[in-house]
This record gives sequence, structure tokens and C-alpha cells, in this order.
Amino acid sequence: MAEISASAVKQLRELTGQAMMDCKKALTETGGDIDKAVILLRKKGMAVMEKRGGRETKEGQVLGKVSADGKKAAIIMLCSETDFTAKNADFQEAVKLTLEVLLNADTPPQNSDSLTQIKTAKGKTVGEIINDMVSKTGEKITLGNFACYQLQGNGLLHVYIHFNGKIGTILQLDTDKNVAGNPAVQTLASDLAMHITAVNPVSLSREDVDPALIAREKEIAAEQVKGKPANMIDKIVEGKISKWFQQVVLLEQPFVKDDKKTVGALLKEVGQQAQAAIALKRFARLQIG
Repeated sequence: MAEISASAVKQLRELTGQAMMDCKKALTETGGDIDKAVILLRKKGMAVMEKRGGRETKEGQVLGKVSADGKKAAIIMLCSETDFTAKNADFQEAVKLTLEVLLNADTPPQNSDSLTQIKTAKGKTVGEIINDMVSKTGEKITLGNFACYQLQGNGLLHVYIHFNGKIGTILQLDTDKNVAGNPAVQTLASDLAMHITAVNPVSLSREDVDPALIAREKEIAAEQVKGKPANMIDKIVEGKISKWFQQVVLLEQPFVKDDKKTVGALLKEVGQQAQAAIALKRFARLQIG
């Protein structure tokens, strides 16, 4: 059996962040081969993930950022089983590294599998860093939803993270001229992000609402008006659905800071102030738990 030196154990610990005893055991099992020991520890991390596959990850952190030139923005969420792990320095560094990977990617990844395969500034892939934490903490840690937006023309990108780090919103405003530096437009972006974070709209417009969701609401509304005259039912159901749209569709929702105007009306109002056409192109809201 190969003798395991203290320097080898230290080197493996620095590479993986695992406990000294775990590093020594891995080196012993692999005959002192550090590369094989790294793989072994990662495999053990994967085993922990599989064992805890049914566990819920209701803790974690949401983080977002707009690039220095304002042309690109990203938001991600990394989930854990406990708040203790979410507040760990390694976990928080992993969130930051993953965000930077997403923000700097030439072509934004389309799914979590693609994102986990990209290398971070530490030389390891996002997936390897997550797997190392799983092995180290014994918890299930998963990469949640994420979004990355890039301006193609004039406009403004904005990210808002709630103070608890558990909810965040990213949005894109498109404009027909460069008004990104206009204070009213900047305030608009900030207010809209906070509105979305607080109200949690289902979609941007009626056209974006899932038809299955509309069908369900119509069924509920029809059940509620059973017994009404047949010639009135369709009109009553239509009225209920219209009110429902006003509750869940962002552009039709009453603005949280002034419920006398809708979000759509607010966009037009600020557009007139800035002397520009402003459209809310897209948004994403991420929430832990």
C-alpha cells in the first residue's frame, strides 16, 4: 500500500475543499493518485446527490447582475436543503462564479445541463463546483432557473434582488432611441422590477398566457355562474376572465405604487416624458422555495 504523505493530503484538500480524513481515505483507495482521488471524491459527491434525490431544496440564493456596458444582464438561483449551507462562503462563491459564467458566455446556455458544463474562473466547470459542495456538505444542491438577456438595439436592462436574496427579477426595456441614461426611464425599470417581484405576474400580455390556464379559469368561472340564465352565462364568464387577466397579466395589472394606473399606462406615461417609445420586451422572476 502506497504511503500517503501529508503534502498530498493537503494538495487534495486544496483542490476539492474536502475534509482531511476524506482526502486521506480517497488517496489511500487510489494508491496516492491525486487525479483519481479527485474523481473518487466527486463520485462520492454524486452518490450523495442520488441518495438525497428526493430531498427538497427550499433554501439557496438568487443573484443577478448587469454587465458594465449595460448590454447584457443575467440572473440565477442556486438551491440547497438548508439556509446554513446557503450562507456558507463556498456556496456564495459558487453562485457568483456561475453568474459570471452565464454573463460572459458568448452564447447563453439554453438549459441547466449546458450551463453546468462551462468552466468557471476557478478552472472547474459549474457542475464540478456544485458536485464538490454536495460531497463536502452532504446536502442536495441544485442549479435552479436562470435567465440571460442581451440588448440588440436601444434599451435598458435591469436586475433587482430582494433584500433576503431569495427573490429576484430581470427585465428588458426596448426603446426607439437611446434614453437609457434618462432618470425617468431608469426609475421606471427599477419600479417595474420591484412590481414584478412583489406581484408575480403570470405573463407579460394576454397573448402569452398558457391556453390551458385560460381554459381552467373559464371552467371555474362557468361553474360559479351555474343556474344563471343561459343567455347571460357567456357574458358573465367573459367578464370574469377579463378581470382575471387584469390580475395576472403584467401590462394590465394596477401598478403597485399607484393603483390608479396600469403598468401599461405607466410605460406610455414615462415614454411621453422621455419622448421615446418604450416597450417592456420580457422579464423573468426567480424565487427560492
